[in-house]
Amino acid sequence: MRKVCSAVFFYACYDSTMSSAVDYFVQEKIWFDKPRYDDAERHFYERINSSSHPAQELGANTILQDIARARENIQKSLAGSAANGAGDQGELITRIKSLELENHSLNQVVEDLRLALSKLECRVAVLEKSPSPAAAPVSAAPCTNGTSVQQQKTSPPVEDEDDDDMDLFGSDEEEDAEAERIKEQRLKEYAEKKAKKPTLIAKSSILLDVKPWDDETDMAKLEECVRSVVADGLLWGQSKLVPVGYGIRKLQIQCVVEDDKVGTDLLEEEITKFEDFVQSVDVAAFNKI
Repeated sequence: MRKVCSAVFFYACYDSTMSSAVDYFVQEKIWFDKPRYDDAERHFYERINSSSHPAQELGANTILQDIARARENIQKSLAGSAANGAGDQGELITRIKSLELENHSLNQVVEDLRLALSKLECRVAVLEKSPSPAAAPVSAAPCTNGTSVQQQKTSPPVEDEDDDDMDLFGSDEEEDAEAERIKEQRLKEYAEKKAKKPTLIAKSSILLDVKPWDDETDMAKLEECVRSVVADGLLWGQSKLVPVGYGIRKLQIQCVVEDDKVGTDLLEEEITKFEDFVQSVDVAAFNKI
């Protein structure tokens, strides 16, 4: 019996001790899984570092490839420029040779023209010193480089005393007078032709708004007064009555005027003289014809 009581007492004490320990651990703030979280964090950072190393190696390889490609392009450009320089030099030599040949041919042409000119001068000199047609012909020696050789004359030359007084080219006074006369005649004909041509008369189409004093104004009498305005270059046209408001109507009348003779100021001044019927005059439209 004593043993049973001891066992019961032991289990009771053990149960109370375990419950108090559990309550203590529940209230105590202890991180039991911290080593696991530390290992996970360490593995994470190791993985990041291991993944960044290949990217850096790849970037370095790309830079080295770009450097090698740039060197290759520089070498190719240098080789091409050298070849182009040799080709340009050969082309330049060819062009210089062609220019030398062309210069030589031009010099030859100039020499030929100079020789022909000297021969022509010799012939002119011989013709000037030749005798009259009745005299015997004189044989002239050939000339070279613009210098004439003395002629072998069988008879003394016959010189005309009036050669010094002769004007080979003639006088231009008569030609100038004739040209001036023709010019004056043409100017006169042009002026007559322009005077006969009808001049263009500038005209305008004007639309006037003539407003009465009130609704009791006799609009027929008002229109009669407006049309009584007469002036040179004025032509009255169609008219109509346009409602304004409160039973009042305005007279809208059209006219054609010559710009040089009749203006809008003149029309307004003449129409507003009829003070018993007209309150105001406005230009509704103005168009050139």
